[in-house]
Amino acid sequence: MTLKTRMECIVPEPLLHLVPNSFDIIGNIAIISIPQGLDDYKAQLAQAIISKHGNISTVLNKVSKLEGEDRVGRYEILSGTTTRTEHREYGFRYRLDVNEVFFNPHLSYERFRVASRIRGDEHILVPFCGVGPYVVPAASKGARVVAVENNQKACKWLAENVKLNRVDTNVSIIRGDASHIPNMVRCSFHRAILPIPYGMDHFLYEISGLVEQGGIVHFYTFKKQYQIQELLKEYRDNGFDVVFYRRCGNVAPGVSRWVFDLKKQ
Repeated sequence: MTLKTRMECIVPEPLLHLVPNSFDIIGNIAIISIPQGLDDYKAQLAQAIISKHGNISTVLNKVSKLEGEDRVGRYEILSGTTTRTEHREYGFRYRLDVNEVFFNPHLSYERFRVASRIRGDEHILVPFCGVGPYVVPAASKGARVVAVENNQKACKWLAENVKLNRVDTNVSIIRGDASHIPNMVRCSFHRAILPIPYGMDHFLYEISGLVEQGGIVHFYTFKKQYQIQELLKEYRDNGFDVVFYRRCGNVAPGVSRWVFDLKKQ
């Protein structure tokens, strides 16, 4: 039964179309975006979510889009007392506070897919690493991972998560701006995982210079469908073989997140 169906006897029919079709779940926290027309029904919406999902103890209403360099949204607590949680994904555990860090639960399969391609003898670079959902699986394979994150609070959670998952000996954490990476590291990498924020595609060329010939770059970007063929040509013209690419979910009308697995020639 959908949330909209559960609210049919509570929300008046003229407003029923405003009930969100979906919400995010991070650990035991549900995050929903409630439009203003449903302000009088926030408590009932939260209760409907909790009654349907027994593992949910906190419901948050997202009141702003991602803001600032740390890409963190603002939330209103509708039910529960804390914004801290522990999220489980493919056998790994990630502790975080959604008020402090960015975390996307929709990329769980994508993180699993990338990790499945990693060998234990690799040296891997992960900028914009957040609390570690790409870092921990890579390190669990035995790879040596350099994790770069500018958000101090995310670095704190990352340090906790690599210990929690017993991979801390394989991870080096650098707190710093990704644009300074070429000046912060003095080594090359077999692989780079680049979950780039919106509008920062230039990092592909800045960071790929640190990847060895024959190495792999997993590059994430936000594009419309009609732009993809032009992108494929651009990457090939700039010295990459496009090994694989796919859409990883929609982020806005007509705009999707895409991943490109690029082999450096």
